[in-house]
Amino acid sequence: MPEFYNRFAGRNDLLDYAAKAGIPVSSTKSKPWSMDENLAHCSYEAGILEDPDVTPPEDMWKLTVDPTKAPNTPEDFTLVFEKGLPVKLITAKNETITDPVKLFLESNAIARRHGVGRIDIVENRFIGLKSRGCYETPGLTCLRSAHIDLEGLVLDREVRALRDQFVTFNYAKILYNGLYFSPEREFLEESIVASQKNVNGQVRCRCYKGLFSVLGRSSETEKLYDASESSMDEIGAFSPDDTTGFISVQYVSQTCDTPDAL
Repeated sequence: MPEFYNRFAGRNDLLDYAAKAGIPVSSTKSKPWSMDENLAHCSYEAGILEDPDVTPPEDMWKLTVDPTKAPNTPEDFTLVFEKGLPVKLITAKNETITDPVKLFLESNAIARRHGVGRIDIVENRFIGLKSRGCYETPGLTCLRSAHIDLEGLVLDREVRALRDQFVTFNYAKILYNGLYFSPEREFLEESIVASQKNVNGQVRCRCYKGLFSVLGRSSETEKLYDASESSMDEIGAFSPDDTTGFISVQYVSQTCDTPDAL
């Protein structure tokens, strides 16, 4: 609306109006960045952050502890997944949480006190401009990282490749561009659900000084990983002799000038 942007040319005009009208806002002229916070994260942009070479001031971050000031003792916990969804969190004190909201909040709490989940990026907006944004996403950083790690153990490699090459990229693009209520979003989401039917198992996790790491993963139902077949200390179903033919075919296919030479 022209009458709006002609009256309020920038953030300072808006802050002046808010102060005059008695409207409480979190931004100030000394801290002019904007913030959008919800259960999952808090985002920061504008103001001094519009210069991509300016380091975010330490007092900007509001969800997570400065990683350098986080506890000197790591915190371990376990996440359990069924069909790709987190269904249980077991804390370091052996407390079990299954309620979805409480599980998410506990994951948030663990990550926040250890400074996990901060990122500072330059991204591409829908309209073609680049934008610098800072984000705090503590709990989801843990949940997503653990989920991806478990997929390495239980998800078929071709399903994962198709999902990551086509579904993941396009689903993220659709959501970023605000096209949630679209038929393509429905189609891609059903593809995601289908890819997760075998993503069952547990991941032992650790948060420490801004880092999330995986200590181990296991699954009682999905058996794509076979230690004996992958072992370097025993001979499984694959005979060492089988590699000779495989290597020969690969060598010829990469060195021949024409397919007919095969």
